[in-house]
Amino acid sequence: MTRRSRLLTTAAAGATAVLLLAGCGGGDGDAKTKDKIAGADTGNETPTSPSASAPPAAGRPKIELPADLSYTFDWPKTGDKDKDAVLADSEESIKAVDLAIANQNPLDKAYRYYYEGEAAAQTQQFIEAYVKAKARTTGSYRYYDAVADVSSPSKASLVYCEDQGKAYDLYLKTKKVDKTPATKNSYVLYSTLLQKNDKGVWVVEKLLSRRGSSKCQP
Repeated sequence: MTRRSRLLTTAAAGATAVLLLAGCGGGDGDAKTKDKIAGADTGNETPTSPSASAPPAAGRPKIELPADLSYTFDWPKTGDKDKDAVLADSEESIKAVDLAIANQNPLDKAYRYYYEGEAAAQTQQFIEAYVKAKARTTGSYRYYDAVADVSSPSKASLVYCEDQGKAYDLYLKTKKVDKTPATKNSYVLYSTLLQKNDKGVWVVEKLLSRRGSSKCQP
């Protein structure tokens, strides 16, 4: 997986080879995930209406990010209670990873609230690369073209696009922002498998990404 940044080209290089799974060229990532992820190659779009916030749940962490980080989620309500809960929890899971990076903590409790199993292990490696490089994410991210599918009371999938064109890496010691121009690789397709846990939270168990996907190009 990639989780929202442009990835540190040096310190994160080793980690991203593992985390991307479906990566820039596909390949082994799809074979490793036996579960079918609904909507990955469809043209389905969610109806337009305001996005919902995550519902109350026991121990849900409060996510307070640096002021220079912002997010736009253009994946409005579907009108389906379960699908909307998947979307809302996924918003929080995305932000939680950047919080761990900002806190320079690979075991930050917020992202561990939203990730389990394989996805949690991969996310930890991704965060560790930022900690090693003494860097964090900055800028703005946009998420769009979300397709949620709930296959059972406890199983779901979510496919969505990410625009990283205005997102960058910030090096903490020098305060230097690594601003690079947007390219086709600034647009990433994500496919996630989620499970509803005993707290009623939709947690990410598996995550695939494809950078430069034609589905996400503007």
